[in-house]
Amino acid sequence: MSKFLILPVGAVAAFLLWFWIGGGFDQLALWAAGEQRAFQNQIAGALRGLRAGHDGALWLLMGLCFAYGFFHAVGPGHGKVLIGGYGLGRRVPWLRLSVISLLASLGQAVTAVMIVYAGVFLFNMTRERLIGVTEDVMAPVSYGAIALVGLWLVWRGMRRLMRQRDTHAHDHGTCESCGHKHGPDLDEIDQVSTPREALALIASIAIRPCTGALFVLLITWQMGIAGAGIAGAFAMALGTATVTITVGLAATGMRGGIVGSATAFQQAARVLPLVELMAGLVVAVLAGGLMMRAL
Repeated sequence: MSKFLILPVGAVAAFLLWFWIGGGFDQLALWAAGEQRAFQNQIAGALRGLRAGHDGALWLLMGLCFAYGFFHAVGPGHGKVLIGGYGLGRRVPWLRLSVISLLASLGQAVTAVMIVYAGVFLFNMTRERLIGVTEDVMAPVSYGAIALVGLWLVWRGMRRLMRQRDTHAHDHGTCESCGHKHGPDLDEIDQVSTPREALALIASIAIRPCTGALFVLLITWQMGIAGAGIAGAFAMALGTATVTITVGLAATGMRGGIVGSATAFQQAARVLPLVELMAGLVVAVLAGGLMMRAL
């Protein structure tokens, strides 16, 4: 049955390659940026309505912030790159990866609140300076941390490939004639991630907050409705989480298809390290490019 997974997995990979070569991701980014600007203008209107005491203004603000967070995550960003690459490169239960994605997005909201109120009360910083700190300092640090996670995946994949070569592991894992193991089985090759890895993923994403959240927090503080701004920042985080969770689920599903296809031909022990290595390279290259652009 696993052999039938080859066709859908190959079709998805071919579509993603075609979409990338054809500039589809660039068009998607432009569309997402336009939607963000439109929702930012509507958020400003909702804030004026909230300050004036209009009925339903708070719920309207929450909905607009959620939508802004969604379109922000659809555009170019680092969170979905890391979650997708990690889900493809490592065997992580889909529920655990979804929780990591959610906590990372909520962590961005926490960081935004801390930056704004520390900057306002402790350092008397303006909006421009706060955004400057986020883009000029925290963004490169976040991209660098994500690139390190990617390099770590590359190192793990290379180490496993070297271990297979050194031990002369073969595809069957256990020799039917002698009953002894000559190589690692799938459980040993593809161990579940540790809490330390999960914390590293969450921290590398959460360290760089959304600029839209900074905007809402600053405006609401100036308008005297700070509580609404904090709620709006977390609504944006939930909108962002819907995208990163979806990307993570897609990555784990694609990984399952690759593993299932490889298992059908008794090649899983060799394929899994290569998948981890390639996923790490993608994460490291994309995050490194974003870091160089931010510097």
